[in-house]
Parts: sequence; structure tokens; C-alpha cells
Amino acid sequence: MQRECRLRKGPEFDSVYAKGTVVGGPLLVLRHAPNDVGHPRWGFAVGKKLAKQAVRRNRTRRKLREVARLLALGASADFVVTARKEAMSANARQLRAALIRALRRAGYEIGEPEV
Repeated sequence: MQRECRLRKGPEFDSVYAKGTVVGGPLLVLRHAPNDVGHPRWGFAVGKKLAKQAVRRNRTRRKLREVARLLALGASADFVVTARKEAMSANARQLRAALIRALRRAGYEIGEPEV
């Protein structure tokens, strides 16, 4: 995922948490807020409560990042995806379905995937 498509600083995450809307599901929680940069920006949170080993948390974060990268989403918004316990054992296909479901519930249109 390109640098300009990521939320990287704490205040960027805090802004989405404070101003954003929440959509929950069994695998993940999606927070979203409009931005004015013209393209979607993504942030991912996998807490220590889910797995003590950083390797497992990072693997889940990498799967989520790749799923989001492949989505054709034309919205200008910031998204923070927070993993739940069940996401730790889910495969990429299940995570993709959960993210698409959450985005649709939030009112975003998803086009054909980029390859």
C-alpha cells in the first residue's frame, strides 16, 4: 500500500476515532470519516489483547492491508480497521468478505478489484 494511502500518525487515527462513524462485524470493526485528500486512507489496529506475539498481530495486519489495497474504492475517506479475536484465525478471503460487508453497510460503493 502506498504511503499516501495510509494513516500513519497518532493524531490521524485520533481524528477518525473522534469524528468517525462505527460499523461492527464479527471479524472487524470499521471506523470511517470523510477526508479532503481525494482518495481513501487506511489505518489498521490489532491489539495486544488478541495475541501476545507481535508476529501473529503483524500477520493479521498484513492480511488486512492487502485486502484493503486490492479494493477499488473511490471514496475520499479515512478508514480505521480494528481486528477482533476471530480475525486472528481468519483467512484473507474471510477478511475480504467482512471488510466489503462493513464498507457496504457504511454506504460505500465498491468497484471491481484492482489487480
